[in-house]
Amino acid sequence: MMKVRNRPGEVAAIGLHIGIVGLPNAGKSTLFNALTRAGVPAEAYPFCTIEPHVGVVPVPDPRLDALAPVFRPRRVTPATVTFVDIAGLVRGASQGEGLGNQFLHHIREADALVHVVRCFSDADVGHVEGSVDPVRDAEIVDLELVLADLESLQRQHERLVKAARGGDRDAALRARVAERLLEALEAGRPARSVPLNTDEEREARHLHLLTRKPVLYLANVDEDGAADPEASPGVRALREYARSQAGGEGGPPVLALSARLEAELAELEPGERVEFLQALGLSEPGVHRLLRAALDLLGLITFFTGNDNELRAWTVPAGTPAARAAGVVHSDMERGFVRAEVIPWQDLARAGSYAAAREKGWVRVEGREYPVQDGDVMLVRFTS
Repeated sequence: MMKVRNRPGEVAAIGLHIGIVGLPNAGKSTLFNALTRAGVPAEAYPFCTIEPHVGVVPVPDPRLDALAPVFRPRRVTPATVTFVDIAGLVRGASQGEGLGNQFLHHIREADALVHVVRCFSDADVGHVEGSVDPVRDAEIVDLELVLADLESLQRQHERLVKAARGGDRDAALRARVAERLLEALEAGRPARSVPLNTDEEREARHLHLLTRKPVLYLANVDEDGAADPEASPGVRALREYARSQAGGEGGPPVLALSARLEAELAELEPGERVEFLQALGLSEPGVHRLLRAALDLLGLITFFTGNDNELRAWTVPAGTPAARAAGVVHSDMERGFVRAEVIPWQDLARAGSYAAAREKGWVRVEGREYPVQDGDVMLVRFTS
């Protein structure tokens, strides 16, 4: 689930949690280090990661830099994503092979999964399957997640059926949803392949199935291929595999980067990092793209609030009404919502101040049902 962070008087702000999965030596811990600069071990042997690692990562957003001169705040607070890195899964994990299956419970309440798939060759980094084959590797992990869900859901279904027989209507609905999902899992398909209506989807979330979560495949390529990852046959094959899950079109997104290169970039000073990226022909670190993709994966947008104390980015689902978005900032704002003064971030940055933007007629007044747009800057008027 989306976790919450509350201060007194505030409702829950969305805190996006992402679980990192993949085979051992696929580059999961190296990626985690690049994201968090946490320096967790990332050695070239299986099961280096034993205990799950957790890191909270700010989402780089140049819009905050553009808005900072408008507000001149004491602090700037970006949106964040929490990553959880668990031990690598191996073939047979659902039957107790390896260590990864022991830690799946740490990511069952994650909002989405990043599935790291090895597309790089390195004789010094062993492969548990003996060779590099991105599609085979992805299939192994995906199947182990299906089997783990199958075992979990079978137990839950038994309990739900018993409760339904006792007259529990909620349990009866959840049991019916579980039956539909079981059919897919028993056929080796992920739970996300089953279309559900709004009520059924709500019940499915209580089942905490790994394969119901949105997934992003991260193709971990060679350092030399970081500037043009699409040239990698492994990346192309992985994209075809992802499309095949949706009948040839769409499917889970695939993002390619070099985790090792990203980890090296994370250790550099900002100026050196820019020079290194320019030398590689890259415009930004790949982890920045990953962080934005994590928000897109769950259909989240970002809006901004600001004053001389704090300029802050907030994430909410696309289509969130203004009053509810105001409640993410502070519960009093939703309860006493009167109106929101809204302006796209680029217009406010160009105007230089709210006063100048109002003079130009760029600030709109919106009601409580206005669907907040990505990049909106909101000034909420409310009664206490």
